[in-house]
Amino acid sequence: MSREVARAAAQWLALLESGAATERDHAALQHWRDSHPQHEHTWQKAQSLRRRFSDLPQALAMASLDRPQPGRRAVLKRALGVAALLPAAWLISRQLPVDTWRADLHTATGERKRLPLADGASLQLNTATAADVDVAQRRIRLVDGELALNVPGMAPMTLQTRYGELLVSQAEVCVRQLAAGCRVSVLKGAVQVRDLNGKSTTLQAGRQAPLKASGLGSSAPFDVLQLGWRDGVLSAQNQTLGDFLRELERYRPGVLRWEPGLETLRVTGSFRLDDTDRILSLLASTLGLEVQARTRYWVSLRKKLA
Repeated sequence: MSREVARAAAQWLALLESGAATERDHAALQHWRDSHPQHEHTWQKAQSLRRRFSDLPQALAMASLDRPQPGRRAVLKRALGVAALLPAAWLISRQLPVDTWRADLHTATGERKRLPLADGASLQLNTATAADVDVAQRRIRLVDGELALNVPGMAPMTLQTRYGELLVSQAEVCVRQLAAGCRVSVLKGAVQVRDLNGKSTTLQAGRQAPLKASGLGSSAPFDVLQLGWRDGVLSAQNQTLGDFLRELERYRPGVLRWEPGLETLRVTGSFRLDDTDRILSLLASTLGLEVQARTRYWVSLRKKLA
């Protein structure tokens, strides 16, 4: 189960439990469930957990959504300490698979890290990312999320994903692992990509390609603005507001919602990721929007009434 799908299921369940769901929300949930078999499978698991923990606070039940299902005593022991202190939406936004918890390196939602490696190489982790690092074998495994790897020297490093692996030498690459594949972007040099079938392809600087279970897809030029997160910046150039907000969601804990009518508004600018509340305020002031915050972890955008 991918983290993104688990998080989405948790948010849908939280919305239904809040009692604030509209007919449009119910229709959108059904569309989400029907759009991919994994969505429906995860939703059924969420419903099963909801019934199993019906006598527990919702935050405790949701804390186990993306974990193996041991006994109730074990779930309580893990979840009680934080659930009593933090809002349920905060917990929901950070549901991670067990292998993510066990990773050597990880970042929370909204956190980014830069780490030096051997021989002048460096590794950057984006928001909600986990990775294992084997220094002796010069191997990195992307467990979940997005990372950038820069290897300036000749000695190669291997970057392993769920859908294949990359051999990086005198090159810089960014990889984002998604529910159905990876997005591989080569910033400089050339990277050898080997898919799950053993087929190798070289991806050149300035090119981007999807890496899936079926292999590496066709490459295309990519917009370097996509990788502004490495400098703590989220940039947009005449981007639809809907797409911009979906990207911004990755850096905010909790739930961010907006009226469907806002989807096609256009955004241009560069925004510092260190303060996503300020990003929402800037969007509201420039686009004539109203920010409604039930809590820090449940925020909605709507068109400002005249």
